[in-house]
Formats: sequence, structure tokens, C-alpha cells
Amino acid sequence: MEIFILAFFAIGYLVLAGADIGVGMLLPYLGRSGGERREVIAAIAPFFLGNEVWLVATAGVLAGMFPELESELLHGNYALVVCLLVAWVVRDMGLWLRGRLPGARWRLCWDGAVVAGSWGLALSWGALLSHVLLGLGGPAAVLPALVPAALFAVHGLAFATLRLRGELRRRAAVLSGGAGEGRTYALTAGALVVIGVLAGARLPLTAGSTASFLAPVILALIPLLVASQAWVWWTFRHRVTGPSYL
Repeated sequence: MEIFILAFFAIGYLVLAGADIGVGMLLPYLGRSGGERREVIAAIAPFFLGNEVWLVATAGVLAGMFPELESELLHGNYALVVCLLVAWVVRDMGLWLRGRLPGARWRLCWDGAVVAGSWGLALSWGALLSHVLLGLGGPAAVLPALVPAALFAVHGLAFATLRLRGELRRRAAVLSGGAGEGRTYALTAGALVVIGVLAGARLPLTAGSTASFLAPVILALIPLLVASQAWVWWTFRHRVTGPSYL
């Protein structure tokens, strides 16, 4: 049961947050003017904070239920985890600050932060997954890290195709051809699930002494999280029709 809980949150993060990371990575391609970039960002604006909750929950489950794994996975990749956190902060700073002051240069600067932070997140996760799956670290992990990063980008394109309209949607549909966009999203999501499952199978998943106490509490909270996520997706199920608050 403890393993299911960890897998649920970790894979949920990869699938849900992988979409907004991918959109951020390809922001210069999808949005070629300030107005277009703002509309592209509107596609992920209602979701990215909720998606990050899944990462926080994953970290909490690791610390509370798998302390030995947390020590091996996080502390053993200290520099990589720091890079991931810095990229996360930079990406979110870009999203929050880009629209706070007028001026094209201001927005362009923070759009660059969104792109750099998104690439940093994708490559950091790619390197961490390479370490788990292949046992690679340091410079040797750079090339394998590009594979999950590319999958994040493709997943972001699929999500953007579902959310955008007009010319922006046509750019995002470069892989799906404008048809079967839901199927394309399902395929990229499935690929991320497979990577998550393969990575989990390589980890020493031995639960700690607190797991028996924490598991029932977390299981009781999971339906609330799923319901809130479903409510957000249902509320913002329509395509973007203009810029958001970001």
C-alpha cells in the first residue's frame, strides 16, 4: 500500500506537471510575440500551482514513509536536487512576475526565465531518472537526460493542442496534425507513466516505521486531492480565449 501511495503521487506529478513544463520549454516556438506568449501561458495558468502540489506530496511521502530512500535518492544527488529546486523557483518567478510591470523588455526577461526554468526542470528530472534507471551520474547522465526532457516537450505540445485555438493550436499540433489531439496527449502521458513505473521498479522501496500510521491518513486525503484536481480540469476544460492574469 505504501508503494502505491508513493507511485500515485510521483507518477501523477510527472503526467500533470510534465504538461506545463513542456509548454514552458517551447514557449518561444508556440508564442512568437508578447501577446501570443501571454495566451500560451494562459493555457497552463489554472493548473501549474495545483500540479506542484503533487511534487510536494511526493516529497512528503518520501520523507515520512521512505526515509532511507529519501536519503539515498535526494541526499545522494544533492547538486542535482539543488539545480531542480533553483529551476523550479526561476520558472515560477517568471510566471508570476512577467505581467507585474508594463514594458516589453520586462516581459521578455521573465519569459526567458520561464523557458530557462522549464528546461532546467526537464533536464534535472531527466538526469535524476537516468541515475535511477541506468545508474548514471555526472556528465554521463546528460545525454540520457535529453530523452525524458524531449518527452516533457512533446507532452507539453499535446497539452497545448488541447488548450489553444487558431494559429497557436496549429503550431502545437505539429505532431498530431490537428487531429487525434486527445489520443496524442494520452500517448505522451502513458509514456511518462511507463518511465515512472520503470524508475520505481529500480528503487529500494522499503517503508519506514511510520508508514503504518501515515498510510491511512494519506489514503483518506487522496480522494480530496483527486476531486479538487478534477474540479479544476472541469472548470477550465474549454480552450483559452485570451490572456490570463499572468
